[in-house]
Amino acid sequence: MRRLLLLTGAIVLVDTAFFTALTPLLPHYVDKLDLGKAGAGVLQAMYPAGALLAAIPGGMAAARFGVKRTVLTGLTLLAFTTTIFGFANVAWLLDLARFVQGVSSAFSWTGALAWLVAAAPPGRRGQLIGSAMGTAIAGALFGPVLGAVASYTGTGPAFATVAAIAVALAVAAKRSPAAMPQTAQPLRMLFRALGARRVQIAMWLCALPALLFGNLSVLAPLRLSHLGWSAAAIGATYLVMATFEAGWSPILGRAADHFGRVRPLRAALLASTVVTLLLPWPRSPWLLAAVVVAAGFAFGSYWTPAMSLITDEAEALGLDYGYAFAVVNIAWAPGQAGGAALGGAVASLTSDAVAYLGLTVLCLLTLLAIARYRETAVPVAAER
Repeated sequence: MRRLLLLTGAIVLVDTAFFTALTPLLPHYVDKLDLGKAGAGVLQAMYPAGALLAAIPGGMAAARFGVKRTVLTGLTLLAFTTTIFGFANVAWLLDLARFVQGVSSAFSWTGALAWLVAAAPPGRRGQLIGSAMGTAIAGALFGPVLGAVASYTGTGPAFATVAAIAVALAVAAKRSPAAMPQTAQPLRMLFRALGARRVQIAMWLCALPALLFGNLSVLAPLRLSHLGWSAAAIGATYLVMATFEAGWSPILGRAADHFGRVRPLRAALLASTVVTLLLPWPRSPWLLAAVVVAAGFAFGSYWTPAMSLITDEAEALGLDYGYAFAVVNIAWAPGQAGGAALGGAVASLTSDAVAYLGLTVLCLLTLLAIARYRETAVPVAAER
């Protein structure tokens, strides 16, 4: 179990590191390619758009061909497209490479997390998801550092290193034992789950933080750059933010196993309502950085309980774990893409304040909507 957790953590770490490496580089690409806020939002949105397109194929691959083959497909695509992204110097090629990286993420995340959860001991699903997410957040922690380093060394050498690590992980995954599906679960099971109201609620609680992070990933770096901070300083801000998230995620997983999934989600919604209300107003880069760190902590507190809730509801419906994490991607990807693309577009047409305050309203409405929500009592019994 420990070796599998390490492998899963390493896979999601590398994937997340490259996803977040773009954050401190975004002002560089905006200036170099004259993208503007809307173009920056599109570049950020291409990754989750690819993940959305590949969400169902990734779940089908895990359910039909096994988690190992699914992971190997994702890591191979990641190595190839990361190298291209590092050396690309035109907007359309960057967008395309970013899109295919999203496809690779759907396969590697679905395969790796389904691999882990299928082997989870009774009553420890939330804890193991929390540990994996803590490692993923460590990747998010390393990503801005990688982006800051790339701003000095050049994107080619920095991202080629990530590609080499992805190849090494593919070799490790190839050598690790994994069970093959006895019988392939039909795709209609996934569509039946997507039509279930309780699954839809759990999906929204996974989509909302993606929407929040997508918006933040575009507007915060550009605002910090406007206030005079360099790529290195922006990267350091996200480093501090991810440090808090990485340490908190395993604790949150244990709390979700003990107290249920919904209580931590309510706390995350309340905190998110407050920080999105504060984000538009700081005029000092230091104060804005502090609010960005608080926002990352609040937004990151959704992932472990929301993903655990999705797997619980999927378990109650008898859904394969590969399809369960396809559901996670179907929820996350449009939220991330919408937050990045729409947030950048709305801010360009109006102001950052309008984009952030719209999210404040969403968080508050969601908090009120789940005030009386009662989760399915399956976390331990179903796993047994």
